[in-house]
Amino acid sequence: MSGVALVAGRRARVRRRAALTGGIAAAVLAVFLLSLMVGNTFYGIDKVVRVILGETVPGASFTVGELRLPRATLGLITGFCFGIAGVTFQTMLRNPLASPDIIGISSGASAAAVVGIIVFGFTESAVSLLALGAALLTAAAIYLLANRKGFAGTRLILIGIGVAAMLDSVVSYVLSRAASWDLQMAMQWLTGSLNGASWSKIMPVALACVVLIPVLLLHERHLGALRLGDDSAAALGVHVQRTRVVLIVGAVALLAFATAASGPIAFVAFMAGPIAARIVGPGASLALSSGLVGALLVLSADLVGQFAFDNRYPVGVITGVLGAPYLVYLLIRSNRTGGSI
Repeated sequence: MSGVALVAGRRARVRRRAALTGGIAAAVLAVFLLSLMVGNTFYGIDKVVRVILGETVPGASFTVGELRLPRATLGLITGFCFGIAGVTFQTMLRNPLASPDIIGISSGASAAAVVGIIVFGFTESAVSLLALGAALLTAAAIYLLANRKGFAGTRLILIGIGVAAMLDSVVSYVLSRAASWDLQMAMQWLTGSLNGASWSKIMPVALACVVLIPVLLLHERHLGALRLGDDSAAALGVHVQRTRVVLIVGAVALLAFATAASGPIAFVAFMAGPIAARIVGPGASLALSSGLVGALLVLSADLVGQFAFDNRYPVGVITGVLGAPYLVYLLIRSNRTGGSI
């Protein structure tokens, strides 16, 4: 009887988690549609749906189809990428501070982009490719430095924070010598913004999602085993080194494509996993729910930045305002309890 009760309890938890994840997905859809409706001109949901379905609606076809839909789609996809990439690192390293934007990977992309814009005068496409490559190289360097005499998650985090500090100093130096016209473009990229969203920006990151997200989801069971420690994961039949490399490469590539499309939107990768864990509950699969929370954060922050104030602010400014106090709180909490996701 106790076995039956155990199975029933497990099924109830699975249903509850599925319902909560579905609730997050519904919230994402609602905010996505709202972002298509509001603006200088308000369009009802009927006109928005007709535009999405490909009908020609006077006025709405251009405003919704050509301006708002690419922006909202870019926010949805990049937020989803940031969320999954962040929780992959946090779970694998068993530390909520192990987010790509904390351990230097985003800083690598930012430094390369700033150098490309200000020093070499690269075009937007070239800057995106440079940022993509720099994020991958930065992650590889941090991993190799942390993997000396055995892998240690704490060592990787500390090395990553040091690398981030060095790269941020490069950004500050280059910005201090930039001309005003280059400075404006560089700051827009560094802040993280959905301005200038287009289908040409969306396609590369969308294709990356199609390829990389299934890889990360297929390895999610192994990711849960890595949370128990390398020895326990190996005892459960996980090839620890190979799995870790696949997860790191997949998460970094996903983050790099998203960053190349929208810039490093601050703290989304950092906040999405812990928020999803508190909604869905401990011990649950967090990849999908974290991606949805990341999308919800980006879409909501973009709406707030556009319409909540007299001036319009890039989405990265709003997420930065939200994420900075959360980082302080998490540092205090981790120092007291050694807490993790």
